[in-house]
Amino acid sequence: MKYSILLAMLVGTLALSGCITTPAGPAGPQGVTGDTGATGNTGATGRVGNTGNQGNTGNTGATGNTGNTGNTGDTGATGYTGATGATGDTGNTGATGNTGNTGARGNTGNTGNTGAKGSTGGNSTIVVVPPQ
Repeated sequence: MKYSILLAMLVGTLALSGCITTPAGPAGPQGVTGDTGATGNTGATGRVGNTGNQGNTGNTGATGNTGNTGNTGDTGATGYTGATGATGDTGNTGATGNTGNTGARGNTGNTGNTGAKGSTGGNSTIVVVPPQ
């Protein structure tokens, strides 16, 4: 009988536990993402089509005939050349006038004397002035 009381209490506890609800606990950590699957094989490349045939070249047309060359006309008769007139006499050349005398040349003036040279200091600048 001892077991039947314990069994009755266990059944009662189970029955009451189905009626009483407690709030849900915090959410658990997120699971790890699974591995990515293998990439599929690339499909085969299609075949290249054949190149079309080239058309035939057309025939060249016939060349036309060349026309006849016309006749050359007769050359006219040359007229008579008149007589050449006599050449006139050449006139005398006039006398050339006398050349005038050249004037006397004037005297050249004397050149002025150059001034005395000044002494130069240690760091002086020399200025050269041309004569006037």
